[in-house]
Amino acid sequence: MGNLLLQHRAAVIVVVALLCGVSATLLAWLCSRALSAVPQEDRIYKDDPPLGFRLAWWPIRWVSYFIEPWISVRQHAALLATLRQAGLDYTLSPAQLVAAKLIAGLTVMLLCWWGLGSFDTALPGERGFSLAVYLELGLAGALLGFFYPRIWLRDLLKTRRSELLKTLPFYLDIITLCVEAGLNLQGALNQAVAKGPKGVLRSEIQRVLRDIRAGKARADALRGMAERLNEPNVTHFVTAVIQAERMGMNLGPVLRAQADQRRSERFLRAEKLAMEAPVKMLFPLIAFIFPCTFIVLFFPIAMKFMHPGT
Repeated sequence: MGNLLLQHRAAVIVVVALLCGVSATLLAWLCSRALSAVPQEDRIYKDDPPLGFRLAWWPIRWVSYFIEPWISVRQHAALLATLRQAGLDYTLSPAQLVAAKLIAGLTVMLLCWWGLGSFDTALPGERGFSLAVYLELGLAGALLGFFYPRIWLRDLLKTRRSELLKTLPFYLDIITLCVEAGLNLQGALNQAVAKGPKGVLRSEIQRVLRDIRAGKARADALRGMAERLNEPNVTHFVTAVIQAERMGMNLGPVLRAQADQRRSERFLRAEKLAMEAPVKMLFPLIAFIFPCTFIVLFFPIAMKFMHPGT
C-alpha cells in the first residue's frame, strides 16, 4: 500500500488539494449564506455607536443576530435597563452588547497568543513556551476582553451619575425661576434645555419634551425619565412635581424646596470628598513620597558611615 502511494504520489497530492479546495469553497459558501441571512439594521432613528463598537460593527451585528434567540427574557430585560440607564438604549441592543463581549474576548485572546508567539524565540533544539502557557494566557486574555465592555459600561454609568448630580441643582434653579416668572412646567423645561449646560440631564429633558410633543402624558414622560436615570434625587423631584400637579398646588414653592435640598446635598457630597482626600493620599505618601525623602536625607549619612575618613 505504501509503495502504491509512493508511485502515485502526484495523484494523491492532487486529490488532497482538490478535497481541501472543495472544503474551503463549501465553508465559504456556508458562511456567505449565513451572513446574507442577516437583515439590514434600520438605524435612522438610532444614535451612532461608540468608537470601539464602530471599529468592529459588522462582526458585532452579525454575531448579535445569531445569538439573540439564545438570550433569555430576564437577561434581555436586565441588559436593556442597564443600557437605558447609560443612555445607550437608542444606540445598542442587548444582543449587540453580548456580541461585543464575545468579539472582544476572542480578539484579546488572539492578541495575547500573537504577543506570546513574538517573544517565543527559542533556538533550534531548545524548548519554547509550552502549550499550557499559551492556553493559560489565551484564557486570561479572553476573560479580560469579555469583561472589558462591562467595565466600560460601569465607568460610563459612574460618570453619568456624577455629571447628573453636579448639574441637577442648576437645572432646578432655572425651572424654578421660570415657573415663578409665570411659565408653565413645559415652558420651564424648554427654557432649561435652551439655557442649561450640555450633559446627561439636558438630553433627558429633551427626550421628555419629545415624548410630550408626541402625545405622551407629561406625568408618564417624567416617570420615564426617572426610570431611565434610576437616581433617587431625580425620582424625588419627579414625584414631588406629579403630586403637586395632581393636588393643584403651586409648583413654585415645591420646586424651590427641591432646588435647595439638591444644592445642600451637593455641598455635603463635596465636603465628604474633601474629608476623604487625606485618607486617599495616605497610601501614595507612604509608598512613594516618604521612601524618596528618606533616601535623600539618609544617603549622605550612610556615605559618611561607609567612608569615615573622607
